[in-house]
Amino acid sequence: MSTKIAIIGAGGMAAYHAKGFRAAGAEIIALADVNEAAAKAAAAKHGIDRVFSDVGTMLKTLPELDAVSVIVPNKFHAPLALQALAAGKHVFCEKPPALSAKEMTGMQAAAQKAKRTLMFNFNNRARPESYAMMEYIAAGQVGTINTCQAKWIRRAGIPGFGGWFTTKALSGGGPLIDLLHMIDLGLHFMGYPEPAHILARTFKDHIDNKAFKGPWGIPDVAKGTTDVEAAAHGFVTFKTGQAMSFAVSWAELNQREEVSVTFQGTKAGGLVRRLFGIDGLDNTAIDACQLYSLENGRHVNRDIIVPADETMGRVRSAVNFVRTIEGSEKPLNTPDQALALMKIIDGAYKSAATGKPVAL
Repeated sequence: MSTKIAIIGAGGMAAYHAKGFRAAGAEIIALADVNEAAAKAAAAKHGIDRVFSDVGTMLKTLPELDAVSVIVPNKFHAPLALQALAAGKHVFCEKPPALSAKEMTGMQAAAQKAKRTLMFNFNNRARPESYAMMEYIAAGQVGTINTCQAKWIRRAGIPGFGGWFTTKALSGGGPLIDLLHMIDLGLHFMGYPEPAHILARTFKDHIDNKAFKGPWGIPDVAKGTTDVEAAAHGFVTFKTGQAMSFAVSWAELNQREEVSVTFQGTKAGGLVRRLFGIDGLDNTAIDACQLYSLENGRHVNRDIIVPADETMGRVRSAVNFVRTIEGSEKPLNTPDQALALMKIIDGAYKSAATGKPVAL
């Protein structure tokens, strides 16, 4: 019997979820969205038969459902995940996990109570580069990663003005919470150490300048809200003695958009990076996966060659969810890790607001 999944949300990420679920052999039996017209259009596009405008109705109507994926504005991640877990369904949720660590704690407890899998679409862990790098780390060729630098910086990439992305009550914040992928990937490489302290700053320069709008996102809302940061920078220490710096931005005067994790281990350093292409086009992007070591007194730079993946792991991440609940793969992420990540995000915003380091 194939795993039966419903998608909640008619947005663009549904295409990746659907492709990944099907690649893993799952059956997508329904799509739900409060905008019924959008739900019907997305269902038709992705070949899904059943459409619902209410999640509760869908869960009652389709008791055979095994799992749901959640693809909605950030504010609704936790409520919908909790609703599905209470109904006994596995949950695959888009990032960020929630608006706060407090919400994430509730989601973790609900998953434990329901004895169901709760995972998040930290898709950059599923990139071929990341899988390859983790093999070197697991084999002991990197040693202990002492320090790490995580970046997702954009020169012009505000995802719309006045919509939910720029409304803190709906999004939880700007690029710090939206582009948390590289912070997560750095933590993944480091073994997800327990955070100790954080010092961070946020900046609002350019957040109202429409010349900084990017090629992704949603249409502008003329009388909407824009009350989030344009950039965030910070430094995290961990109880293990490790440390991480991060830089995330939608609008900052960088050379080009960069998505990267660089680390320094006791045996080797490493880099996983994508330099986005012209006007954000992925097919002109430049990817790199490298290790740096000292061998026989010589500096050695090793290129790790992997297959190209223009989806940046989005499809493979969905495959992993299905294989996890079917028992054929280990999960790429866990609620414990999601909670640690949200503690860092919460701490960064608190530190930026107070101007002081924050204990985590």
